[in-house]
Order: sequence, then structure tokens, then C-alpha cells
Amino acid sequence: MILPIAVSLVAIGVLLFGGLAGNLVYFRTVSEAVESRADDGATRMRLAGAVVPGSVETRGQVVSFQLTDGIATVEVEHRGDPPELFDDGVPVVSEGRWLGAVFTSDRLMIKHGSDYEAPDDYEAPDDYDDADDYDDADDAGTARAEIP
Repeated sequence: MILPIAVSLVAIGVLLFGGLAGNLVYFRTVSEAVESRADDGATRMRLAGAVVPGSVETRGQVVSFQLTDGIATVEVEHRGDPPELFDDGVPVVSEGRWLGAVFTSDRLMIKHGSDYEAPDDYEAPDDYDDADDYDDADDAGTARAEIP
């Protein structure tokens, strides 16, 4: 009776952890990735750093640029359209793998904080009146709209 349960638990564990290992994508800074490049081989990973100003070159569907974390710098070749906010000095996360000394990417994400700041020249619409649309915030810190 115990043997079938033990075999079932082992099989579930192998399927669960084996499946997770195949979908695992490591996240590394540029210097960490350079340090472990030989060990990582062609393992898929995410590489975080800032785009080196003046290093961006576009050739058809390939965008080449340098990525740095302030300690190390690598060449990146991204295949596909970069995000709209991609530019010199912007912090990005590039997903791909090493191909020799070049990091080849097929996914590029802009890294940004969670704080939004309106542009300095922003003006609210004339018909917007904050006091009429919301009453005081509730205990959870959210505003409630008044229902006429």
C-alpha cells in the first residue's frame, strides 16, 4: 500500500520540478552574466543594464547596442522591433542567450519604476474638477466616485 503512494509522489515531484526547470529563465546583471558566461553556455536568461549612449545601430530587423551595469559592458543584438521608449541610457531587460561574446536577444523590455510623474507642461482639461468627481478617500486609500 505504501509503495504505490511513494511511487506516485516521486512521479509527481519529477513532473513538477522537471517542468519548472525547463521554463526557468535566470535574471542577471551584465557583470554577473559576463562572469558566468562560460558556465551558462546557451542557457536562456534575462540580462539587465542600461543602453550605452551612442551605441545603438539599426540594420533592418536587428538592433545592435551595448548594455552596461557600470561594471561590465556587452554587445547585444536584438532581433525584432524594440519598445517605443528604447533609447540611449534607458535601463532595459534583454531576454536571450549568448552566441560567443554577443548576447542575442529576441525580447526587449524597458525597465522602469512604478512612480508616474505627469509632464511639467501638463494641463488638466477645462471641464475637469477634482473636487466634484471624488469624495474623501476611504480607509484603504482609494477614492470613490460620487454617484448622482
